[in-house]
Amino acid sequence: MKQYRVAIVGATGAVGAEMLQVLESRNFPISELIPLASERSVGKTIVFRGESIPVQLLSKGAFRGVDIGLFSAGASRSLEFGPVANEAGAVVIDNSSAFRMVPQVPLVVPEVNSHVLGTHSGIVANPNCAAIILCMAVAPLRQLAEIRRLVVSTYQSTSGAGAMAMQELLDQTAGYLAGNEPTPAVFKWPIAFNLFSHNTKILPNGYNDEENKVMAETRKILEMPHLKITATCVRVSTLRAHCESINVEFDRVVEEEQVRVAIRNFPGVRLQDDRDNNHFPMPREAAFQDDVFVGRIRRDLGFPEAIDMFVSGDQLRKGAALNAVQIAEQLFVAGS
Repeated sequence: MKQYRVAIVGATGAVGAEMLQVLESRNFPISELIPLASERSVGKTIVFRGESIPVQLLSKGAFRGVDIGLFSAGASRSLEFGPVANEAGAVVIDNSSAFRMVPQVPLVVPEVNSHVLGTHSGIVANPNCAAIILCMAVAPLRQLAEIRRLVVSTYQSTSGAGAMAMQELLDQTAGYLAGNEPTPAVFKWPIAFNLFSHNTKILPNGYNDEENKVMAETRKILEMPHLKITATCVRVSTLRAHCESINVEFDRVVEEEQVRVAIRNFPGVRLQDDRDNNHFPMPREAAFQDDVFVGRIRRDLGFPEAIDMFVSGDQLRKGAALNAVQIAEQLFVAGS
Protein backbone atom coordinates (compact mmCIF):
# COMPACT_ATOMS: atom_id res chain seq x y z
CA MET A 1 0.00 0.00 0.00
CA LYS A 2 1.24 3.46 -0.87
CA GLN A 3 2.44 5.60 2.03
CA TYR A 4 1.75 9.33 2.34
CA ARG A 5 3.42 12.35 3.87
CA VAL A 6 0.82 13.94 6.14
CA ALA A 7 0.99 17.38 7.73
CA ILE A 8 -1.27 18.30 10.64
CA VAL A 9 -1.78 22.04 10.96
CA GLY A 10 -2.72 22.82 14.56
CA ALA A 11 -1.18 19.58 15.80
CA THR A 12 -1.05 20.70 19.45
CA GLY A 13 -4.72 21.73 19.67
CA ALA A 14 -7.61 19.57 20.85
CA VAL A 15 -8.67 18.49 17.36
CA GLY A 16 -5.08 18.09 16.17
CA ALA A 17 -4.31 15.78 19.09
CA GLU A 18 -7.43 13.77 18.28
CA MET A 19 -6.36 13.54 14.62
CA LEU A 20 -3.11 11.94 15.73
CA GLN A 21 -4.99 9.31 17.73
CA VAL A 22 -7.40 8.59 14.89
CA LEU A 23 -4.62 8.27 12.29
CA GLU A 24 -2.78 5.85 14.55
CA SER A 25 -5.79 3.77 15.58
CA ARG A 26 -6.98 3.42 11.97
CA ASN A 27 -3.46 2.60 10.74
CA PHE A 28 -3.49 5.28 8.07
CA PRO A 29 -0.59 4.67 5.65
CA ILE A 30 1.89 7.39 6.62
CA SER A 31 5.51 7.53 5.55
CA GLU A 32 6.15 10.78 7.45
CA LEU A 33 4.05 12.81 9.85
CA ILE A 34 4.74 16.54 10.02
CA PRO A 35 3.14 18.35 12.98
CA LEU A 36 2.81 22.07 12.35
CA ALA A 37 1.79 24.83 14.75
CA SER A 38 2.40 28.44 15.70
CA GLU A 39 5.61 29.79 17.18
CA ARG A 40 4.50 29.23 20.77
CA SER A 41 4.29 25.47 20.15
CA VAL A 42 7.56 25.06 18.26
CA GLY A 43 9.93 22.96 20.34
CA LYS A 44 7.19 20.80 21.77
CA THR A 45 6.97 17.18 20.71
CA ILE A 46 4.07 14.93 19.87
CA VAL A 47 4.12 11.15 20.12
CA PHE A 48 2.95 9.16 17.12
CA ARG A 49 3.31 5.39 16.84
CA GLY A 50 5.75 5.42 19.74
CA GLU A 51 8.00 8.04 18.19
CA SER A 52 8.53 11.56 19.54
CA ILE A 53 8.25 14.05 16.70
CA PRO A 54 9.17 17.73 17.10
CA VAL A 55 6.53 20.31 16.23
CA GLN A 56 7.58 22.50 13.32
CA LEU A 57 6.66 26.09 12.59
CA LEU A 58 3.72 26.58 10.27
CA SER A 59 5.28 28.39 7.33
CA LYS A 60 4.95 28.62 3.56
CA GLY A 61 7.85 26.23 3.06
CA ALA A 62 6.49 23.58 5.41
CA PHE A 63 4.39 21.81 2.77
CA ARG A 64 7.13 20.83 0.35
CA GLY A 65 6.57 17.17 -0.54
CA VAL A 66 3.39 16.86 1.57
CA ASP A 67 0.55 14.77 0.13
CA ILE A 68 -2.20 15.54 2.66
CA GLY A 69 -2.70 18.60 4.84
CA LEU A 70 -5.11 18.12 7.74
CA PHE A 71 -5.90 21.67 8.87
CA SER A 72 -7.38 22.53 12.25
CA ALA A 73 -5.95 25.88 13.24
CA GLY A 74 -8.79 28.30 12.51
CA ALA A 75 -10.18 29.99 9.42
CA SER A 76 -7.52 32.68 9.11
CA ARG A 77 -4.69 30.13 9.07
CA SER A 78 -6.59 28.01 6.54
CA LEU A 79 -7.16 30.98 4.25
CA GLU A 80 -3.48 31.91 4.45
CA PHE A 81 -1.87 28.50 4.19
CA GLY A 82 -4.45 26.31 2.45
CA PRO A 83 -3.70 27.68 -1.03
CA VAL A 84 0.03 27.48 -0.23
CA ALA A 85 -0.28 23.79 0.61
CA ASN A 86 -2.23 23.26 -2.64
CA GLU A 87 0.48 24.96 -4.67
CA ALA A 88 3.02 22.65 -3.06
CA GLY A 89 0.98 19.64 -4.22
CA ALA A 90 -0.97 18.75 -1.08
CA VAL A 91 -4.68 18.06 -0.84
CA VAL A 92 -6.08 20.11 2.04
CA ILE A 93 -8.80 18.74 4.31
CA ASP A 94 -9.83 21.77 6.30
CA ASN A 95 -11.66 21.69 9.63
CA SER A 96 -12.36 25.44 9.80
CA SER A 97 -15.22 27.48 8.37
CA ALA A 98 -12.95 29.06 5.74
CA PHE A 99 -14.08 27.09 2.69
CA ARG A 100 -17.26 25.30 3.75
CA MET A 101 -19.71 27.46 1.86
CA VAL A 102 -17.52 28.08 -1.19
CA PRO A 103 -19.66 26.53 -3.97
CA GLN A 104 -16.84 24.64 -5.68
CA VAL A 105 -15.43 23.19 -2.44
CA PRO A 106 -16.98 19.86 -1.38
CA LEU A 107 -18.38 19.82 2.16
CA VAL A 108 -18.26 16.17 3.11
CA VAL A 109 -19.57 13.66 5.61
CA PRO A 110 -18.32 10.43 3.98
CA GLU A 111 -21.28 8.25 5.00
CA VAL A 112 -23.67 10.86 3.61
CA ASN A 113 -22.22 12.45 0.46
CA SER A 114 -18.82 10.97 -0.40
CA HIS A 115 -19.77 11.12 -4.10
CA VAL A 116 -19.01 14.86 -4.15
CA LEU A 117 -15.33 14.22 -3.37
CA GLY A 118 -14.73 13.72 -7.08
CA THR A 119 -15.38 17.41 -7.64
CA HIS A 120 -12.60 18.72 -5.40
CA SER A 121 -9.84 20.95 -6.74
CA GLY A 122 -7.35 20.52 -3.93
CA ILE A 123 -9.45 21.54 -0.93
CA VAL A 124 -12.16 19.57 0.88
CA ALA A 125 -14.06 21.15 3.76
CA ASN A 126 -14.78 19.28 6.98
CA PRO A 127 -18.21 20.45 8.22
CA ASN A 128 -19.21 22.10 11.47
CA CYS A 129 -19.33 19.53 14.28
CA ALA A 130 -23.01 20.03 15.07
CA ALA A 131 -23.90 19.82 11.37
CA ILE A 132 -22.01 16.52 11.02
CA ILE A 133 -23.85 14.98 13.97
CA LEU A 134 -27.19 16.28 12.69
CA CYS A 135 -26.64 14.95 9.17
CA MET A 136 -25.52 11.54 10.42
CA ALA A 137 -28.85 11.20 12.26
CA VAL A 138 -31.04 12.62 9.50
CA ALA A 139 -29.46 11.17 6.35
CA PRO A 140 -30.75 7.62 6.96
CA LEU A 141 -34.32 8.95 7.05
CA ARG A 142 -34.30 10.38 3.54
CA GLN A 143 -35.17 6.94 2.15
CA LEU A 144 -38.41 6.86 4.17
CA ALA A 145 -40.14 9.98 2.86
CA GLU A 146 -39.45 13.53 1.74
CA ILE A 147 -38.06 15.63 4.57
CA ARG A 148 -39.82 18.97 4.66
CA ARG A 149 -38.46 20.64 7.80
CA LEU A 150 -35.89 20.18 10.57
CA VAL A 151 -36.00 21.77 14.01
CA VAL A 152 -32.79 21.20 15.97
CA SER A 153 -31.64 22.32 19.40
CA THR A 154 -28.03 21.58 20.29
CA TYR A 155 -26.35 21.01 23.65
CA GLN A 156 -22.71 21.60 22.75
CA SER A 157 -19.81 20.54 24.93
CA THR A 158 -16.77 22.64 25.77
CA SER A 159 -14.63 20.51 23.44
CA GLY A 160 -16.11 22.52 20.59
CA ALA A 161 -14.30 25.59 21.88
CA GLY A 162 -10.93 23.88 22.23
CA ALA A 163 -8.58 22.53 24.87
CA MET A 164 -8.49 25.76 26.88
CA ALA A 165 -12.28 25.78 27.16
CA MET A 166 -12.26 22.20 28.41
CA GLN A 167 -9.68 23.14 31.02
CA GLU A 168 -11.77 26.17 32.02
CA LEU A 169 -14.71 23.86 32.76
CA LEU A 170 -12.52 21.63 34.93
CA ASP A 171 -10.98 24.58 36.78
CA GLN A 172 -14.30 26.35 37.35
CA THR A 173 -15.96 23.15 38.55
CA ALA A 174 -13.21 22.50 41.09
CA GLY A 175 -13.28 26.14 42.19
CA TYR A 176 -17.05 26.24 42.51
CA LEU A 177 -17.08 23.08 44.65
CA ALA A 178 -14.44 24.70 46.86
CA GLY A 179 -16.70 27.73 47.33
CA ASN A 180 -15.09 30.07 44.79
CA GLU A 181 -17.02 32.12 42.26
CA PRO A 182 -16.05 31.13 38.68
CA THR A 183 -14.00 33.66 36.70
CA PRO A 184 -14.66 33.36 32.95
CA ALA A 185 -11.72 33.61 30.56
CA VAL A 186 -12.38 31.57 27.42
CA PHE A 187 -16.14 32.05 27.62
CA LYS A 188 -17.95 35.28 28.44
CA TRP A 189 -20.05 33.54 31.11
CA PRO A 190 -19.20 30.90 33.72
CA ILE A 191 -19.46 27.45 32.14
CA ALA A 192 -19.41 25.31 35.30
CA PHE A 193 -22.95 24.33 36.35
CA ASN A 194 -24.30 26.61 33.63
CA LEU A 195 -25.45 26.78 30.02
CA PHE A 196 -25.83 29.69 27.63
CA SER A 197 -26.43 30.65 24.01
CA HIS A 198 -23.54 29.45 21.88
CA ASN A 199 -20.53 31.72 22.24
CA THR A 200 -20.62 33.14 18.73
CA LYS A 201 -21.78 36.52 17.49
CA ILE A 202 -25.48 37.22 17.09
CA LEU A 203 -26.06 38.17 13.47
CA PRO A 204 -28.70 40.55 12.03
CA ASN A 205 -31.16 37.69 11.46
CA GLY A 206 -31.24 37.03 15.22
CA TYR A 207 -29.39 33.72 14.99
CA ASN A 208 -25.86 33.28 16.29
CA ASP A 209 -23.06 32.34 13.91
CA GLU A 210 -23.12 28.68 14.96
CA GLU A 211 -26.83 28.39 14.23
CA ASN A 212 -26.37 29.92 10.80
CA LYS A 213 -23.51 27.49 10.07
CA VAL A 214 -25.57 24.48 11.11
CA MET A 215 -28.48 25.50 8.90
CA ALA A 216 -26.46 26.42 5.81
CA GLU A 217 -24.07 23.48 6.01
CA THR A 218 -26.83 20.94 6.58
CA ARG A 219 -28.54 22.09 3.39
CA LYS A 220 -25.28 21.72 1.47
CA ILE A 221 -24.34 18.30 2.90
CA LEU A 222 -27.80 16.83 2.35
CA GLU A 223 -27.98 18.52 -1.08
CA MET A 224 -31.30 20.07 -0.12
CA PRO A 225 -30.76 23.80 -0.78
CA HIS A 226 -34.37 24.72 -0.01
CA LEU A 227 -34.73 22.63 3.15
CA LYS A 228 -36.66 24.43 5.87
CA ILE A 229 -34.54 24.27 8.99
CA THR A 230 -34.20 26.21 12.23
CA ALA A 231 -31.54 25.77 14.89
CA THR A 232 -30.94 26.85 18.47
CA CYS A 233 -27.36 26.22 19.61
CA VAL A 234 -26.48 26.18 23.31
CA ARG A 235 -23.18 25.66 25.12
CA VAL A 236 -23.44 23.28 28.10
CA SER A 237 -21.10 22.21 30.89
CA THR A 238 -19.93 18.86 29.53
CA LEU A 239 -16.38 18.12 28.44
CA ARG A 240 -16.95 16.34 25.14
CA ALA A 241 -19.72 14.89 22.96
CA HIS A 242 -22.47 17.19 21.73
CA CYS A 243 -26.17 16.37 22.05
CA GLU A 244 -29.01 17.41 19.77
CA SER A 245 -32.78 17.32 19.95
CA ILE A 246 -34.08 16.87 16.40
CA ASN A 247 -37.61 17.15 15.05
CA VAL A 248 -37.95 15.79 11.50
CA GLU A 249 -41.07 16.70 9.54
CA PHE A 250 -41.90 14.45 6.58
CA ASP A 251 -44.39 14.83 3.76
CA ARG A 252 -46.34 11.85 5.12
CA VAL A 253 -46.62 9.70 8.22
CA VAL A 254 -43.54 7.58 8.93
CA GLU A 255 -43.70 4.79 11.49
CA GLU A 256 -41.34 4.84 14.47
CA GLU A 257 -40.08 1.34 13.67
CA GLN A 258 -39.18 2.42 10.14
CA VAL A 259 -36.96 5.10 11.66
CA ARG A 260 -35.31 2.59 13.99
CA VAL A 261 -34.58 0.19 11.12
CA ALA A 262 -33.12 2.99 8.99
CA ILE A 263 -30.89 4.15 11.85
CA ARG A 264 -29.81 0.60 12.69
CA ASN A 265 -28.73 -0.07 9.11
CA PHE A 266 -26.81 3.16 8.50
CA PRO A 267 -23.00 3.10 8.90
CA GLY A 268 -21.57 5.27 11.65
CA VAL A 269 -24.72 5.57 13.75
CA ARG A 270 -25.77 3.45 16.72
CA LEU A 271 -29.36 2.97 17.78
CA GLN A 272 -29.74 3.52 21.54
CA ASP A 273 -33.48 3.55 22.16
CA ASP A 274 -34.28 1.55 25.30
CA ARG A 275 -37.58 2.85 26.65
CA ASP A 276 -37.92 0.15 29.33
CA ASN A 277 -34.72 1.30 31.03
CA ASN A 278 -34.97 4.98 30.05
CA HIS A 279 -31.60 4.53 28.36
CA PHE A 280 -30.99 6.93 25.52
CA PRO A 281 -28.01 8.82 24.05
CA MET A 282 -25.91 10.72 26.56
CA PRO A 283 -22.50 12.39 26.31
CA ARG A 284 -20.86 10.19 28.96
CA GLU A 285 -21.38 7.18 26.71
CA ALA A 286 -20.87 8.86 23.34
CA ALA A 287 -17.54 10.41 24.39
CA PHE A 288 -14.49 8.77 22.77
CA GLN A 289 -16.78 6.77 20.45
CA ASP A 290 -16.74 6.93 16.66
CA ASP A 291 -20.46 6.34 16.23
CA VAL A 292 -23.23 8.91 16.57
CA PHE A 293 -25.80 7.62 19.06
CA VAL A 294 -29.49 8.04 18.13
CA GLY A 295 -32.54 7.40 20.31
CA ARG A 296 -35.67 8.85 21.98
CA ILE A 297 -37.42 8.07 18.69
CA ARG A 298 -41.09 8.97 18.99
CA ARG A 299 -43.92 10.52 17.02
CA ASP A 300 -44.54 14.24 17.42
CA LEU A 301 -47.91 14.19 19.16
CA GLY A 302 -48.75 17.64 17.85
CA PHE A 303 -47.85 16.84 14.24
CA PRO A 304 -48.18 13.18 13.19
CA GLU A 305 -46.01 13.63 10.08
CA ALA A 306 -43.01 14.45 12.32
CA ILE A 307 -40.62 12.32 14.38
CA ASP A 308 -38.55 13.42 17.38
CA MET A 309 -35.07 12.08 18.16
CA PHE A 310 -32.28 12.74 20.63
CA VAL A 311 -28.69 12.34 19.46
CA SER A 312 -25.21 12.40 20.94
CA GLY A 313 -21.85 12.35 19.17
CA ASP A 314 -18.26 13.05 20.13
CA GLN A 315 -17.40 16.47 18.75
CA LEU A 316 -13.67 15.77 18.68
CA ARG A 317 -14.06 12.46 16.85
CA LYS A 318 -16.91 12.17 14.35
CA GLY A 319 -17.56 15.89 14.72
CA ALA A 320 -14.01 16.76 13.67
CA ALA A 321 -10.93 14.49 13.59
CA LEU A 322 -12.50 11.19 12.58
CA ASN A 323 -14.53 12.78 9.79
CA ALA A 324 -11.41 14.46 8.40
CA VAL A 325 -9.43 11.20 8.43
CA GLN A 326 -12.34 9.37 6.80
CA ILE A 327 -12.26 11.94 4.01
CA ALA A 328 -8.53 11.28 3.58
CA GLU A 329 -9.21 7.54 3.48
CA GLN A 330 -11.83 8.01 0.77
CA LEU A 331 -9.48 10.17 -1.29
CA PHE A 332 -6.22 8.24 -0.90
CA VAL A 333 -6.76 4.76 0.50
CA ALA A 334 -10.08 3.40 -0.83
CA GLY A 335 -9.45 1.33 -3.91
CA SER A 336 -5.66 1.75 -3.69
